[in-house]
Order: sequence, then structure tokens, then C-alpha cells
Amino acid sequence: MSETRPRPLDPEAKPDDRVDNALRPQKLNDLIGQDQVKENLSILIAAARGRGEALDHVLFYGPPGLGKTTLAHVVANEMGVNVKVTAGPVIERAGDLAAILTNLRAGDVLFIDEVHRLGRAVEEVLYPAMEDFALDIVIGKGPSARSIRLKLPHFTVVGATTRLALVTAPLRARFGAVYRLDYYDSPAMQAIVNRAAGMLKVEVERGGIEEIARRARGTPRVALRLLRRVRDYAQVRADGIVTRKVAQEALDLLQVDPLGLDDVDRRVLKTIIEKYKGGPVGLNTIAASISEEQDTIMDVVEPYLLQLGFLDRTPQGRVATKSAYEHLGLEWKEEGQPRLL
Repeated sequence: MSETRPRPLDPEAKPDDRVDNALRPQKLNDLIGQDQVKENLSILIAAARGRGEALDHVLFYGPPGLGKTTLAHVVANEMGVNVKVTAGPVIERAGDLAAILTNLRAGDVLFIDEVHRLGRAVEEVLYPAMEDFALDIVIGKGPSARSIRLKLPHFTVVGATTRLALVTAPLRARFGAVYRLDYYDSPAMQAIVNRAAGMLKVEVERGGIEEIARRARGTPRVALRLLRRVRDYAQVRADGIVTRKVAQEALDLLQVDPLGLDDVDRRVLKTIIEKYKGGPVGLNTIAASISEEQDTIMDVVEPYLLQLGFLDRTPQGRVATKSAYEHLGLEWKEEGQPRLL
């Protein structure tokens, strides 16, 4: 079923939830980075408001932590409507979706996270709802069964997925706007850390901002998490001021290296290089070797390693690149045998 996001200062929300919600931008002008997506959204929103219509259905896709949920709330705020939040795995039956849809008001935004995980029966109910704003209900069973079509108010579905390929073609075709979110560049990440530090009332020097941003792997969610942990370290082990040195010490303690790779990233690379001679090796084999879920590796680890050029995908499996060897301090050999430098 759907849920209502806690307000920024909701006493019932968990501490990190309250922090994340308080730091979340509320308007398009507050957003940092993703300039092309912002410009396209601003045109889409202005046009819909000018016509007095509900916004067309929107699909955001890209790696986790880049702001898909935030953008859904921004869209609702810009349109001046309510947002209902749910997720694909939560909607198990068609009746669950029907209950959500019948509680929507004109113009409301229905945000569906992990939209690629909707069941087939649920999607069949969603199709006419998105296209015709109608809900088809079957009453009775057998020969006496009859179908009733209920009219729904015009609303907007905002979907989010980390795997666009798993969104079925009929569902993808019903989204009028599809936007990809990319990793943030260094200036954007520094601006995000600086803004968050100001809102958290953390005293951070320029060097500390740069260090946190550099190790946040181009992902705002990671940057905010690292900022909170560096703040804790500065409070306990330093004088409360986040300098470059303090940030380095805190992040080294968290095992986040200068490129933002954490323990899981390095285990994936070392497994490919040391156990399987650099690859190629299948994803399921890697997951079994390091006792991690395949989805975690595919959605969280792989995209960033591919972005850095540390990993290649081939028809035979994953292959570690020369850059990965060098980053781990291993000597590159053509035959892929690692040797400590």
C-alpha cells in the first residue's frame, strides 16, 4: 500500500529520515546538477500549469541515490498537488493498486519506486488508469460476472527504476516523459555538500568539502551519509571543524578510498583479479564468492566501477581493466595474472 512521507520535523520519523527530508530540495530552483533534466521538467511543468492540466506521466531511471524520489516530490510541489508514495514490491495484488488509485484527487502525483517490480496483474490494472484514467473492476464470478469501469480523476504517475530494461514495453510506452539521471560532477557534488553542511550547521572548511565530495562517487545520497559520519568524527576526535585532514581520517576509518570505493567495491575487483585471473567471470559467481546479493552488485557496485573504467562487461562475463589493477596496487599482465607491486 502507499505511505505518506514523514514531514521534515516529524517526531515519528527516524533521525536519518528527518535529516534526509530536511535536506531534500523542495523546488526546481533548489536542485543542484542534472541541468538537462531540470530544464526539460521546467518546460513540462510550465506547460501543464498553463493549460490547467495534470502533468503527463514521468519515468526517471538511473543508479540509486541520484534523486529520483526527490524529483517526484519536487514535481508535486511545483504543480501544487499532493504526492502519494509507494513501491513496486509493495503492491502485491491488483486490489492494492485499485485502493490507491481510488483515493487520488485531481492532479495528484502517484510515485511508484522500483516500478520495474510491479506484477503483471497489477500492470494490467495500471494501463487503463494511466491511459484512459479509468479503473476496470470485475464483479462476481463465472457466467454472472460483469465488468464495471470507474472514472478516475486525471493524475500523474511518476515512476522510478534502476533498471529500465526490466520495465515492460507496454508500461514504458505509457510514460510521456522519460529522463535518465547521471552521476553528478565534482562542482555539483561540492555544492550539494556545502548546502547540506550549512543546513546541518556543520563548520566545514573548503578542503573538507572537496574531500567528502570527491569520495561520494557522484551520488548525493552517499555524500549526505558521508557528511554525517565525518561530522560525528569531527565532534568526537577533533574540535568539531571538518578540515581536509579530519575528513580524510574519518573517511579512511570508514574504508572509503580517495576514489569513493568502499570495501564491497574492492572485494568485487579483488575477487575478479585474484580468484579468476582478471575475468571474464559471471555475476552470479562473483556474488557467491563474496556472499553478496546479485542485485546489490548490479545496481550499486557495477555502475560506478563501469563509470571509473575499472570493469568491462563482455558476453563471457565481467573483466577487470588495467586501471583496476593499478588502483589496487597490482601489476597488470596481459594474461591477467596479478602480482603485488
